[in-house]
Amino acid sequence: MIFLGGGGPDYGEPQNLLSRMANRHGLIAGATGTGKTVTLQVLAESFSARGVPVFLADAKGDLSGLAKPGDPAGRLHEAFTKRAETIGFAADFAYGACPVIFWDLYGEQGHPVRATVAEMGPLLLSRLLELPEVQEGVLNIAFRVADEEGLALLDLKDLQSLLVWLGENRADLSLRYGNITPQTVGAIQRRLLVLENEGAAGFFGEPALEIADLMRTTPDGRGVVGVLAAERLMNAPRLYATFLLWLLSELFETLPEVGNPDQPKLVFFFDEAHLLFRDAPRALVAKVEQVARLIRSKGVGVYFITQNPDDIPDTVLGQLGNRVQHALRAFTARDQKALRAAAETYRPNPRFAIADAIRDVGTGEAVTSLLDAKGAPGVAERTLIRPPGSQLGPVTPAERAALLAASPVAGKYDTAFDRDSAHEMLARRAEEAARAADAVAREAQAQARQDAEEREFARARRYEPGGRPGPAHSRKPPTRRSDSAGEAFAKSMARSLGTKAGTAILRGVLGGLFRGR
Repeated sequence: MIFLGGGGPDYGEPQNLLSRMANRHGLIAGATGTGKTVTLQVLAESFSARGVPVFLADAKGDLSGLAKPGDPAGRLHEAFTKRAETIGFAADFAYGACPVIFWDLYGEQGHPVRATVAEMGPLLLSRLLELPEVQEGVLNIAFRVADEEGLALLDLKDLQSLLVWLGENRADLSLRYGNITPQTVGAIQRRLLVLENEGAAGFFGEPALEIADLMRTTPDGRGVVGVLAAERLMNAPRLYATFLLWLLSELFETLPEVGNPDQPKLVFFFDEAHLLFRDAPRALVAKVEQVARLIRSKGVGVYFITQNPDDIPDTVLGQLGNRVQHALRAFTARDQKALRAAAETYRPNPRFAIADAIRDVGTGEAVTSLLDAKGAPGVAERTLIRPPGSQLGPVTPAERAALLAASPVAGKYDTAFDRDSAHEMLARRAEEAARAADAVAREAQAQARQDAEEREFARARRYEPGGRPGPAHSRKPPTRRSDSAGEAFAKSMARSLGTKAGTAILRGVLGGLFRGR
């Protein structure tokens, strides 16, 4: 049981998040500056202390403070101790740090995070590239061909090389998979170039992130908190949303079914959740809904953090059982409508109007509704959120560097490697086809020279005056060895190179050599 907060005479019962219900997902919402980050920090600390690994995105850099204990001499100490006394938490309140591993898609403020193109898949990659339906269809063809041809798609250059090969062989492939045009392939290549220029190319490659490294515990039984540095990542919202959705999908596909465990196997906090759903196609929203609905049976709890519950589609919002609603500001008609909609999702409390409470709660306060032992939503309560035990605010760059050096995965992901994959395989095919073409061309040239010598010999003999053999007649014809059936065919083909039909035959043979390898 996780104590989230309580209150004095003007507040309701203490609010406890039951560990058995933590994998029923949750929502932390509220306007900027109302205390969402502190609530997230408190929950992450509590899960970690109970041996539950946590993964969260640090959008502003503040959550790196989880790695350092709070300061008893700090300016917030008096306010924290007063809050702890008010809510009956003084005896249990203590400062302490969490075991933390820092991650970063760009490899700047944490260990690099990578995934292969194949793991990402065509659906998420199409979302990342913002491809229309026709281009998404060609991307699906590329992945299908890669599977059938045994071409490993690991990094961006693998996909780029495969698209070039698709364009060169579009006539044959279109008959089987559907229409492929150079214009469509070129449009996808341009989007990949934009992605590469944005610095996201480093995300695709190896060594790929192992899910087990997100689910670590320490020897003393605490859950490790994975903190994803997302300050720069916020400037690439498509990459951010796609990565987090990929991670959820990987967790869903990797973890075994556990039913209803006593506590989660992993808790996942998705900050700035509106970035996932902004302009998202219906298929992607359906994917999120499916993962949110099914992943709880894998022992994973997913918590969305956003400014307004209205940012999350109703089909997904309905999966979030534990609610912490900080203040919403109703300055416009749209804000007022969103406020009323948020209030209607809570179980009524006869002691106060929920809409008024959501509008009036102060910083560090919230209207909460947590699932009871039967899985039913609890009555809405006004709650003072308990203070965190770790540092409120970021660690210094030097402290971060020291934590990275002492990390249990130090050195495992820091150096990228490039093994044999689609780019190299297709390059070898092209080289082999070029060598085969060069060999055929040399054979054709040799045969052409031999034929010229034979013609010259025949001409000299035919035109000698008086029928007497001339100098040319005394020369022996070029020595010829017996030709095998295959050599005879090759030479016959080579002699046909001087004609239009012969050229077409050569192209067909070379195409067969290229495709057959």
